[in-house]
Amino acid sequence: MPSVLQIRDIAKRFGQTEAIRKLDLAVDQQEFFALLGPSGSGKTTLLRVIAGLEVPDAGRVVINNREVTRLPPYARNIGMVFQDFLLFPHRTVAENVIFPLRMQGRSRAEQEQQLAWVLDLVHLKGLEERYPHQLSGGQKQRVALARGLVSRPSVLLLDEPLANLDRELRREMEVEVRRFQQELGIPFVYVTHNQEEALTLSDRIAVMHEGRIEQVGPKLEIYHQPATRFVAGFVGAPNRLRARIAEEDGAYARLQWGGLDLISHKVEDSAVGDLVDLFLKPERIRIAAEGGDLGDDAFNQLEGVVRDVIFKGPYLDCLVALPNQREVTVSAPPAMAGLTRGAVVWIGWPPAAAAAFRADEP
Repeated sequence: MPSVLQIRDIAKRFGQTEAIRKLDLAVDQQEFFALLGPSGSGKTTLLRVIAGLEVPDAGRVVINNREVTRLPPYARNIGMVFQDFLLFPHRTVAENVIFPLRMQGRSRAEQEQQLAWVLDLVHLKGLEERYPHQLSGGQKQRVALARGLVSRPSVLLLDEPLANLDRELRREMEVEVRRFQQELGIPFVYVTHNQEEALTLSDRIAVMHEGRIEQVGPKLEIYHQPATRFVAGFVGAPNRLRARIAEEDGAYARLQWGGLDLISHKVEDSAVGDLVDLFLKPERIRIAAEGGDLGDDAFNQLEGVVRDVIFKGPYLDCLVALPNQREVTVSAPPAMAGLTRGAVVWIGWPPAAAAAFRADEP
């Protein structure tokens, strides 16, 4: 598919701080694209550069093969949805929604036509004359989305739009936002620090850190095949096991981890004696009651004691203490709901389950 949005060598500095460090990005037609990263990673600054709210120090922004780097926001054919809704309190739902069309000088007939279409899309018909203080949080979010979509933009930019909603309403709106994107067939660029949100909504994800893109790719690739140490540690709440390479044999390495032997895939750019970090997601660790079977490929089999069990509904989070005085979190299936503190268990995982990177700090 053709790229609707292209970011080419964009850089942005605020004083001595490099908010964006010369990055490239392309977003395709009909794609839900997430910019994921911690606070201060540069994702909101990048979104503001795309929107025309910030002028980059270098690089170009191209939308539908037209360079828009120096154009004001209203001339870029984009929509934008902010975290805090930014609705006019003294204007009705209808007036808030059609505000972009008025700014663009659209005719009264076109305003009414687009208003009817977008209110139907976001399920707000019948609320045209209400004011923001008369709406629920979810309804306010729908008004903000309708305002971003009413002009049928080439791309919609969303800056953590669900952050202020409660958990249940956020889940409901995730489904709705995804539906809007699929029905309209235009690219959404969605900024968030919430991994679950990014994984739920997006087709592709760019993980940002300190103004750089650490990795960009389909969400399953980001989750299961992290390309950098930062992505491995940031996505999926993994256990981090710091160990030392004791021996290398072909594609595998034997590691020493606090007196225990582990088997890993060979770690890139490392040698015997180097410290490495294994990032191991809780659901990739197998767990069995004493005497249970972990499978023939679970080379790393360790005996442990359950320190705590946290019921999460579809699974259990078990904190397991190991003989080397370390602890790991393991996600167990509901069938093991009978586990209690003090129970002896075995855990294990195949070498491919852990992402291994050379340690970059003492």
